[in-house]
This record gives sequence, C-alpha cells and structure tokens, in this order.
Amino acid sequence: MDLAQAVILALIQGVTEFLPISSSGHLILVPELLGWPDQGLGFDIAVHLGTLAAVIVYFRRDLAGMAMAVVDRQRPEFRLVVCIMVASVPLGAAGLVFSGQVEGALRSPGVIAASTAGFGVLLWLADRLGRGRRAETSLGWLDVAAIGFGQALALIPGTSRSGITMTVALAMGLSRQAAGRFSFLLAIPAIAMAALWQLMQFLSSPEPVAWSALALAALVSAAVAFATIALFLSLVERIGMAPFAIYRVLLGGALVYLL
Repeated sequence: MDLAQAVILALIQGVTEFLPISSSGHLILVPELLGWPDQGLGFDIAVHLGTLAAVIVYFRRDLAGMAMAVVDRQRPEFRLVVCIMVASVPLGAAGLVFSGQVEGALRSPGVIAASTAGFGVLLWLADRLGRGRRAETSLGWLDVAAIGFGQALALIPGTSRSGITMTVALAMGLSRQAAGRFSFLLAIPAIAMAALWQLMQFLSSPEPVAWSALALAALVSAAVAFATIALFLSLVERIGMAPFAIYRVLLGGALVYLL
C-alpha cells in the first residue's frame, strides 16, 4: 500500500465508521473494485484506533462524567455506563463464536450487497415509523438488550454497526439525535474490542509494517471521524435517515450489477 491508498482508505473509514452506511463494507469493496491489495491487519488496527480517538475526544465531557459515576454511583451517568456495558456483551460474545464465518464466507460481495440494501430499508422504516422523542438516558433494560443484540448483527459486513444500533434505537422510540449519541458512545467498547482482536491476530502472524503509512492513516481517520460525528449530530434531526437509506439501497443495487 502506498501513501495515496492509505489516505483514501483512511478517509473512507473516517466518514463511514459513524455514518449508518457500513465502514467494513466500504473497506472491503473499494480495494476490490480498484484492484488494490488487501490493506492488511496493521492498517485496520491503525484506522480503528484513529476513529476510537475521535469519538473519545468528541465525547470527552460525557466520558469524564461517566468515569466519575463509576466511583460515585449516585451520579445520573452511572445508569448510562451500565447500559453501554450490557449492550456491548452480545457483540463480544458473537465475535468470539462466529469469528471464522465473519472472516470467511460473510466477506463476499453478495452478502455485502444484500446487507447494505436490506438493513438500509430497515433504517428508513425505523426512522419513518419511530418518530420518538426519548433521550438516551431513558433507556430501559429491554431497549438495551435489543440494541445490544442488534449490534451483534454488525459482524455481517455491510450491516453497519452505527446503522443497526440507530435502527433499533429509533424503533424503541429514541429521537434521532439520542439514537446517534448512544450509538457513538456504544462504539467506544465496540471499536476497542475490534482493535484488540485484530491486534491479537496481527501479533500471532506478523506482517511487514509500513509505520509512516499507518501513522498517516490513523491521523486522517481520526480527524475525519471527529468532523463526521459533529456534522451528523448537528444535522440528523433535520435531514433524518432517508438520505443514508437511499444511498445504501443504490449502493447495494450497484454492487449486484458490478459484481
């Protein structure tokens, strides 16, 4: 991978990680369509760490309150901490059980096309029919369980972790902004688990490391992801999820045609 490829893929990761359009699907498909070699585990770890840094910095005040709530359980943020922990369990468990399938057959273009379009339709339906006004602090245990099991489906490439968690949150009556905020906070343990899993694989079968390309990719993905989070949360109440759903359906159709 040269620096130009690293920057392009890092831009894609930064934009798509937090938009409901699937980062993993784009990172699989773009190299395949352009005839580029697989970017490798080292690159995946770098851009995941970049997007993890972006969401931590963006929500630094929320996270500071949540950290204090771990010590002082009387703080209102403590319930949100528990909700994020509980909702993260299904993804971790499913990743351990189905890692072989995720790394193998599920990475096919056909699966990505179907999940991209199909879950895009579900996102539109949840947004259209949900019309909720609830905040993320109002989540009950049924809501948390539903969002957690929904997030586990994001192991299927093309599903979109942010997309499926927002879909379930909207269906449970959260507002668009609340669904986005909870999805982004839930991304912190999810991205951390993904990076740790990739790091374990990387260390067990080391590959050559292009440190300059990886450092640049991490910085680009972090900067773009931070801007994407800010822009999405500022606009989502006005624009809704329809543009993302339409994009997903069109992309799914194009993939069927091209591949």
